[in-house]
Order: sequence, then C-alpha cells, then structure tokens
Amino acid sequence: MISLRRTSLVAALTLMAVPITPFDTPQAAAEPRKQSQAASATLARHMLTRLKVARPLSIRGYSRERFQPRWGNRKGRCDTREMVLARDGRGVRRNAACHPVKGLWYSPYDGRRLKSEKQVDVDHVVPLAYAWRSGAKRWTQAKRRAFANDLTRPELITVSHSANIAKGGQGPQSWRPQRRAYWCRYATSWITVKHHYRLFVTRTEKAALLNMLRTCGR
Repeated sequence: MISLRRTSLVAALTLMAVPITPFDTPQAAAEPRKQSQAASATLARHMLTRLKVARPLSIRGYSRERFQPRWGNRKGRCDTREMVLARDGRGVRRNAACHPVKGLWYSPYDGRRLKSEKQVDVDHVVPLAYAWRSGAKRWTQAKRRAFANDLTRPELITVSHSANIAKGGQGPQSWRPQRRAYWCRYATSWITVKHHYRLFVTRTEKAALLNMLRTCGR
C-alpha cells in the first residue's frame, strides 16, 4: 500500500511539474491553474519530507563528461537536446540532421521570447555539478548519463542562454528564476527530480524550496 501510494504521488507530481510553454494563456484558465499549482505544491512538500538532509559532497572529481560526454541519441538522427527544442518550441523546423533551423521559444526563467536556436540553451533544472554534490558522485557512469538525458522527469527545459549562464551550477538557495511567477513550477520540478533519483538536499536548499512553494496558487 505504501509503495502504491508513493508511486501514485510520483506520477501525479511528474505530470504537474512538466514545463508548459505559456504562449497566450487564456485568462479563464487562471483559477484552474492556481488549483493545480496548489495541489502540486502539496505533493512536492510531501516528497521533500522524504528527502535526506545532508551536507554537500566534495566537488572533487567532477566534470561534465562524467555525466554527458555528448547528448544521447534518441530518435533517428535526433539527440536529446534536439528533442527538447522541438518539444518546447513553436513552429520548429528541423533540417535533415534533425537540427532546428527555425522556431520560437519561450524562456520561463526570464520571460524572454526567442526567435533563434542560437539564443536558447537546454538547461538541467538540477545542474549536473549540483547533482554530483547531492549524491550523483557515487553513481555509475550509466546512471549519470541517464540523468543528464532524462526526458521523462522535468529535468530538461529550454531557457535563454543568458538565464542559463546566470544560473550556472547553483541551487535554489543562491539562484532563483527572475520571474517569480515561475518559482512554484521550478521548485516542484526540482523536488520531483531529486525525489526520483534519491538525491539529498542541504538544510538551506530545503528552506529555499519551501519558500518558493509558498508562491503556488497565488
């Protein structure tokens, strides 16, 4: 029963936390969205209580290549990055090699609308370096690679290059999206990913996440 309840909570929160590109959102949808965010926050708080609280591990030994020597192949010639750009963009056109050559993307971190693939990055919501210090240091190479290319959990999202650079490898206690309206989804996504991979949180990280969850449904 406990296992079944936990599985249901994970599935529900994953669905709620998947990034949604907010192009021209109807005003009539505002109230249902608030209710959805409130429910998502409740599940996120439950998951957060299950995460181990510990001090961060050493960054020693970390390199991006330990997670991602390159984006993984997905479908045909498409790699993970190209799949995310196609998923998150509008009117995306790709060449024969699956690379986007045209499209419109929205960066939920800072509210920018981007008309060129050169302006966008695919961000790891939980940064690879941060995951390393949260327990991924002890993983196998295969598990780290799966984490870096995860299209099922809300770990990968299209954002502006400038927002991605500003975030770097920081956690929610030291960096938050410029748009306060995105704090709820960002926190629930972060918690969903950490819960699935059983990564621990620090005391200040947990406090920051709880603070962000207070914006849900407002």
